[in-house]
Amino acid sequence: MHWQNRRERFRAQLNSNVCVYPGSVFDPVSARIAEELGFEVGMFAGSVASLTVLGDPDHILLTLSEFAAQAYRINRASELPLLVDADHGYGNALNVKRTVEELETAGVAALSIEDTDLPRPFGSSGKTRLIAIDEGVGKMRAAVAGRQDSSLVIAARTSAIKVNGLEDTLARIEAYQNTGVDAIFLIGISDKQQLESISEVCRLPIILGGAGVAIKHSGYLATMGVKICLQGHQPAMAAIQATFNTLKALRQGVRPSDLEGIPQNELIDRLSRSDDYNRWMKDFLE
Repeated sequence: MHWQNRRERFRAQLNSNVCVYPGSVFDPVSARIAEELGFEVGMFAGSVASLTVLGDPDHILLTLSEFAAQAYRINRASELPLLVDADHGYGNALNVKRTVEELETAGVAALSIEDTDLPRPFGSSGKTRLIAIDEGVGKMRAAVAGRQDSSLVIAARTSAIKVNGLEDTLARIEAYQNTGVDAIFLIGISDKQQLESISEVCRLPIILGGAGVAIKHSGYLATMGVKICLQGHQPAMAAIQATFNTLKALRQGVRPSDLEGIPQNELIDRLSRSDDYNRWMKDFLE
């Protein structure tokens, strides 16, 4: 398949003067919904992948091949430019290079590699730790080296603000933006003072996740160089709740015709592209 157009659209967003909120997606149908509703960018998170593919919590239990396969299914089904959270790259710098190769082949428009010490090491007592800046630099350089299509966006991701504070965050931004990555992805920025300090040193487009309510205004974020700001992953959570409620009602004896929240056939036909398949059946099978 051809991925160029969606990657160019993602880069255009990074080069724009506005900040957008991506649509959190988890499968082909959710991606088609986000595309139909006009979201500029889709987001497929590692935590969502672990939950929807394995039914497991976000403890780095998903494999690269499982993640790449689901990303490909999403990309095959829509033209939505997809940003994916590739976690720590599934290992060391060599694994990161392989991760970029696989996800590029799967059609993603952008991916992030983070500097969290993952999977959680023995004796960490549940505390989040970061790898050394030098190791992080090696991972980012390996990610860039793994890219074959120059239009693919690579973002260096860090949650240093929550773990080590602002000074370490600024040091990591300074180091990572010199590796050839295209954007800086920051987790946990909570107030304007933090973001304004970061904006002074960051020369690359910024992506935010877990941002504080006080700064979550797209106009302000755009002035700080933020191009994409995640809002969370409510669609997958809502789908789980709806499935639970429906199965519970059926188990308790509610008649299928009396269930609430069931989509009309027209919506299902549109999202599954039923008209296209009817035309193909007529062309190819009759």
